[in-house]
Amino acid sequence: MLTPLRPVLAGVALFAATLASAKTLIHAGSLIDGRRDTVRKAVTVIVDGDRITGLAEGYTAPAAGDTVIDLKSATVLPGLIDMHVHLTSEQSGTAGYAERFYLNPADYALRSTVYARKTLLAGFTTVRDLGAADNLNNSLRDAIAKGWVTGPRVFSAGKSLATTGGHADPTNGLAAQYMGDPGPKEGVINGPDDARKAVRQRYKDGADLIKITGTGGVLSLAKNGQNPQLTAEEFAAIVTTAHDYGMKVAVHAHGDEGMQRAIRAGVDSIEHGTYMSDGTIALMKEHGTYYVPTVCAGRFVADKSKIDGYFPAVVRPKAAAIGPIIQATLQRAYAAGVKIAFGTDMGVGPHGENGREFIYLVEAGMPPMKAIQSATLEAAKLLGAEKDLGTLEAGKFADLVAVPGDPLADIKLMTNVTFVMKSGKVYKQ
Repeated sequence: MLTPLRPVLAGVALFAATLASAKTLIHAGSLIDGRRDTVRKAVTVIVDGDRITGLAEGYTAPAAGDTVIDLKSATVLPGLIDMHVHLTSEQSGTAGYAERFYLNPADYALRSTVYARKTLLAGFTTVRDLGAADNLNNSLRDAIAKGWVTGPRVFSAGKSLATTGGHADPTNGLAAQYMGDPGPKEGVINGPDDARKAVRQRYKDGADLIKITGTGGVLSLAKNGQNPQLTAEEFAAIVTTAHDYGMKVAVHAHGDEGMQRAIRAGVDSIEHGTYMSDGTIALMKEHGTYYVPTVCAGRFVADKSKIDGYFPAVVRPKAAAIGPIIQATLQRAYAAGVKIAFGTDMGVGPHGENGREFIYLVEAGMPPMKAIQSATLEAAKLLGAEKDLGTLEAGKFADLVAVPGDPLADIKLMTNVTFVMKSGKVYKQ
């Protein structure tokens, strides 16, 4: 009586096996793999689950159960990586400075999901979030990884580190009765012992890396935009402790002396780098330090500084002075051979417009392919994630984006990403 079931069971097993072996075949008319300096034509990218399993010349015919994605009229690239974002905020002028008095952490968290989605749909499948209050960037990272929220893969710094009154002191600008005396737990340090404790706290909180505000900054409610704000001993304590815990260190720095102290301490990247001297450029080359220019942020604050009342009075002169310089600094640094990784500081400018940075990189003298590699292979190297990210190769995560046309002929196409896949899942087509 059971005999008739055998063909059915065999059919079910065969169907299950077919599903298990089904792959996604992406037919790319042009392909920039992130590693080569040349474009490949008519390539099939083979995706199985969340990984790339191979690339084949020509357009591979599908087997039973395979899915084909036709991108023959597009250029396919690795998922883009933005090494400097702040997904929990977005600059909105003077009114934005009052938000901390009427928004709760849950409000910031929910709003960050909107910014995360915009970032992913712009083609940025991975980002480094370099500072948020209440460790919200850690929580957003985890929510995205669990599939609760749509967004890019996040490497999070938790709350960034500063000294008392420094660029990332969260109590700057408050009335005296509200300032208090924040310490290492809140990301404010004074002395090497505080520095070590703050790094260990971030490790305990689950951060992936450390972010330091090594000099004054533009948007903080503090007067100086470029003075060094940590001693050489404090820098050294942070970097040594972070590296002991397997964490890289990114340093916000506009002023030259702060950059030099940070580089000598062994930091992994300098962010912004506005007043970088030729001596600092030489020092970066000597130490192999990456430069993340964030020209988008510089252009944004320079433009907004021309609008009366957009920034508080203490911010406006800093924005007017610092903003226009970053692109010229990038031009000198790239020409000298400093390693460049792509970063925008979005959260200053509008989330989802990250691709504009490619235009500014090319304007500063980077060939379009090198600009693209700064957001693919070079960014992955700085992350320490080149085993999984940054290029289209077998074994890497299936992070792919596409633009309609040739971005090497028209870099503006990088602002018009029409296809996004992250870890084998299509989010935009």
